[in-house]
Amino acid sequence: MTEPLRLGIAGLGTVGVGIVRIVQSHAELLAQRAGRPIVISAVSARSRDKDRGVDLTGYAWEDDPVTLAMRDDVDLFIEVMGGSDGPAKDATEAAIAAGKDVVTANKALLAIHGQALAEQAEDAGRVIRFEAAVAGGIPVVKALTEGLAGNEITRVMGVMNGSCNYILTRMEDAGLSYEAVFDEANALGYLEADPQLDVGGIDAGHKLALLSSIAFGTQVDFGAVELEGIGSVTIEDIHQAADMGFKIKLLGVAQMTGRGLEQRMSPCLVPDTSPLGQLQGGTNMVVLEGDAIGQIVLRGPGAGEGPTASAVMGDVMDIARGMRISTFGQPARTLRKARAARAAVPAPYYLRMQLLDKPGALAKVAYVLGEAGISIDRMRQYDHDDPNAAPVLIVTHKTTRSALEEALAEFESTSVVTGVPVAIRIEAV
Repeated sequence: MTEPLRLGIAGLGTVGVGIVRIVQSHAELLAQRAGRPIVISAVSARSRDKDRGVDLTGYAWEDDPVTLAMRDDVDLFIEVMGGSDGPAKDATEAAIAAGKDVVTANKALLAIHGQALAEQAEDAGRVIRFEAAVAGGIPVVKALTEGLAGNEITRVMGVMNGSCNYILTRMEDAGLSYEAVFDEANALGYLEADPQLDVGGIDAGHKLALLSSIAFGTQVDFGAVELEGIGSVTIEDIHQAADMGFKIKLLGVAQMTGRGLEQRMSPCLVPDTSPLGQLQGGTNMVVLEGDAIGQIVLRGPGAGEGPTASAVMGDVMDIARGMRISTFGQPARTLRKARAARAAVPAPYYLRMQLLDKPGALAKVAYVLGEAGISIDRMRQYDHDDPNAAPVLIVTHKTTRSALEEALAEFESTSVVTGVPVAIRIEAV
């Protein structure tokens, strides 16, 4: 194939500009690797007048991304506008209807509408690729759909939001509160316009839902992802977890169990010596486990102009070479609906609570745990200034979430636990 692959780029923010830079600066290299030239025909964005630091004069301009998607001189539609509905969805559907392949960095769009869009694309003989939507520059989608295609995947796990990892590691390194580091991260521009997308686990939950679909051959079901953000993590939890050999991470975990598909994005403790425990700053890490490969670890930048544009261009190059892979690794209509399972796999837990400083208080807590079928692995009590309350940490042996919730509910009746106990799952890595 010697005809050029003609791109239409909808969205000229950080990622869109990064794509333009790569195409302009590596034109000869891209042509050599793809076996055909890669060119940009047209672009679309909200404002024509904004200085974006790249030369756009050689490209046609469309104010409406839907019109861009339907142009005769566009073979491949690249959607980097964002948003689960509105122009992004309309333009993607229009591109497929017009016979175009689609590359997108839009995790929200696919997490909500991925099944329907994949079916539409496959019915039209088109492909949708989305490497840039998950973990930025880390080629995790390619790893699952291609490199590990011969494996039965047993677990997908990872730190998939660099902003949250920055906040948690910054809290530990500087000894600052969550509130202080949140304000710092926001001022530095590390958080979305709606910060809850980051710190509430929503952004990372979208990514987990997409990886789950590929890994387990199931329809994307973001609504089944258990979400818990990092807002309740205190500097005391971070310090005391470290004292017991753990780090706290916003961790996504997906695994198929006898009860159904477990998908959760929540703060977890991981061993401080593990790859996840040693992950610092805004870096992402995804751990994939399969029956033949065992465990592999993918680490790299999870966001930013270069890494995300690099991921987009990886998909562009595959399409230019003629590679045709189903959106989620197998034909969309063969993806099954999974029964949702809530924290079905037993695990140890970290418990932090304040006990009245009086004889028998700890025995009452131990009794409640025992009645719920929970045994104690380790326990630690710290010096305290409050004469009436003593901070106590407990690490349990493996237990179910339901048993833990039963115990937490019973603590109130003991009259020795003050405040609300903190319970954080400890994930085996």
